[in-house]
Amino acid sequence: MSEPPELVYLALGDSYTIGTGATHETRNFPSLLARRLESETGRTVRVVNPAVNGFTTIDLLAKEIGFITRLNPQLVSVLIGVNDIVQGRTSEQYRESLAEIYDAIASLEVSPGRAAAISIPDWTVTPAAAGFGSPVELKRRTDEFNAIARSEADKRAFTWVDIGPASRQRLNEPGWIAGDDLHPGDAQYAAWADEIWRRVGAVWSKA
Repeated sequence: MSEPPELVYLALGDSYTIGTGATHETRNFPSLLARRLESETGRTVRVVNPAVNGFTTIDLLAKEIGFITRLNPQLVSVLIGVNDIVQGRTSEQYRESLAEIYDAIASLEVSPGRAAAISIPDWTVTPAAAGFGSPVELKRRTDEFNAIARSEADKRAFTWVDIGPASRQRLNEPGWIAGDDLHPGDAQYAAWADEIWRRVGAVWSKA
């Protein structure tokens, strides 16, 4: 009997997707999801993760979006936007570039639930957030951008995953936030993976 074909999972995004702050790249959330999927299905999962620290939606369009047509993946996740906030892009600018990203993903015509749009986490509770402005204003803008992302995801029948609550679960736990006082540590990435799996696991396991 021949082996079942491998699943190709494309993870688009920025530092949160590449796993900045994790002790090893195998501890970022796409790698954790892939291992869980392999365990559930017995199939090989190839993770393609072109995410780069500091990327905005504009950077993703310039450097990552081509992987969609080159790979024709069965599974896709996208988490992007925090650097748009940091760089002062407006909500209208964010919506325009995010819609272009989502349209490219939608062009794959994957089955419902196989494309996951993931929220920007609540990074405003980290010690380093104050270096980027008022935490209250940053939280307002993060919520605004997440509302835009959810609206655009719903239009295309993507699965929306809100990791905001997961990002705040254990703030006082050592290692929850990485040594840079900004990015998640291993435990937080694992909590994100758990929440994402809760939302997509049943569908992704049938891909």
